[in-house]
Amino acid sequence: MSDRKSTPGTGAAPPAPGTRTGAPALPREALEIAAGYAFPGPALDLGALLWDGACLPDAQIRVPLSMLNRHGLVAGATGTGKTKTLQLIAEQLSAQGVPVFLADVKGDLSGIAAPGQQNDKVRSRAAEVHQRWTGTGFPAEFLALGGIGHGVPVRATITSFGPVLLSKVLQLNRTQEQSLGLIFHYADTKGLELVDLKDLRAVVAFLTSEEGRTELKDIGGLSTATAGVILRSLTAFEAEGMGDFFGEPEFDTAELLRTAPDRRGLVSVLELSAVQDRPRLFSTFLMWLLADLFHDLPEVGDADRPKLVFFFDEAHLLFDEASKAFLEAITRTVRLIRSKGVGVFFVTQTPKDVPAEVLGQLGNRVQHALRAFTPDDQKALGATVKTFPDSPYDLEELLTGLGTGEAVVTVLSEKGAPTPVAATRLRAPESLMGPIAAEELDRAVTASALHERYAQAVDRESAYERLQEPRGGKGPDETNGERRPGKGPDEIAGEPRRGKGPDEITGAGGRGTSSRGKAEKDESVVEQVVGSGMFKSLARSVGTQIGREITRSLFGTARRRR
Repeated sequence: MSDRKSTPGTGAAPPAPGTRTGAPALPREALEIAAGYAFPGPALDLGALLWDGACLPDAQIRVPLSMLNRHGLVAGATGTGKTKTLQLIAEQLSAQGVPVFLADVKGDLSGIAAPGQQNDKVRSRAAEVHQRWTGTGFPAEFLALGGIGHGVPVRATITSFGPVLLSKVLQLNRTQEQSLGLIFHYADTKGLELVDLKDLRAVVAFLTSEEGRTELKDIGGLSTATAGVILRSLTAFEAEGMGDFFGEPEFDTAELLRTAPDRRGLVSVLELSAVQDRPRLFSTFLMWLLADLFHDLPEVGDADRPKLVFFFDEAHLLFDEASKAFLEAITRTVRLIRSKGVGVFFVTQTPKDVPAEVLGQLGNRVQHALRAFTPDDQKALGATVKTFPDSPYDLEELLTGLGTGEAVVTVLSEKGAPTPVAATRLRAPESLMGPIAAEELDRAVTASALHERYAQAVDRESAYERLQEPRGGKGPDETNGERRPGKGPDEIAGEPRRGKGPDEITGAGGRGTSSRGKAEKDESVVEQVVGSGMFKSLARSVGTQIGREITRSLFGTARRRR
């Protein structure tokens, strides 16, 4: 069926949400579709059914609250209303006590904290879909990667970020990624904390020095050429101003799970507009947030509502040029994090931007209009149509004719079965559809309880300082005008550690015993690791994750102490 814009409503007072005063008069096909969305339990109201060019407000399209941890996709061409759909869903989740995370790539989602402004368009849309619209602001926390932009700084330590995600950011190849995993493993076993980029550089430099190059000999070593590539990549990365994203205090992802005093879910808005020219970085950082949540949250099974719904905007950037192992790790994380009570919505232009293995994990779908101006567009349109269940609509015609704020919807029912495909005129968000003023945003950030905790960067003693430890109070490695080498890891391992922080990761080599005097009677750490069945098994199954075999997740991210 084709879809054309219907005549605006009369503006009469709408019935209460869910009331179906005229439902028996609906066409038979529309009644069948509407019946698929008549859920008895708590649900989010998306909008009203579109059928044969008319908006049918008595046929409300909804998504069960309990199914929002089954993940979803919001797709559509630029300018079709994807951002407003995110805002609409986030508002209703917050109102029902569910925390929300929003990646704000364009910088226009901060308005969720302020009441919306009524105008003719809003009044018309509300009347068309029988929405009782009231301008409402929602509790929000504003975050910014590394503090670049308006928001509480979000940082990660290098140890926590792990070798797999860092390899993607640095654009390393498979061999270089494996070598980086070996470096992380060495740092873990020697108790060398990798807090920021200079720590990682110091460990790489040590392992290629005269003193350190034999340390990894028994498990393949680190070639000078590979080390050079890694060091150059780190230098270029830092020269682009990206060093601010790594360090302490590290952001605790448990902050995303909070509710406001009025029991509404907190909406955490991560501003990415200031770093949108660094897409590989921010998309990988979003994956770090998910990975950290994944291995810190307990299993909850099928709950009546999610613990958190995570909106992953510009999702195609995560998958571009991703290795097979990386895609496999994403797929496993998406599949398993559902049982932790976390729902993930990928936001992108077409479903083909998301690999089939991930797409198969997504149970809820809001598809905005697609454009078909080129042969490639036509091909993408045809591929998108094939991803929907059978439908009485002519989906190729419908998807190219949808207006702004209209979408094709299919979700999972409370029993976990797909609902009928429903062309939908979506409701209007009740919060401000646009950014709040920069001054107001800055005031909100400063007043946040998180500001004092995360605003000021801390540079405590870590791998760099311990490998380059000064002697006699002089500059690094310098005493009385003479250059002296810094202490090696085995010397460091025998010394008490200073400046421990709450998120310290304890390595096997940091337990207070020097390797001197033990070499003749104990196997080296490397020999123990290589000889273990666990190492051999993981080397086959994970490949790139060399170190932290037990305490690192699928992405090599380290488990923090809460």
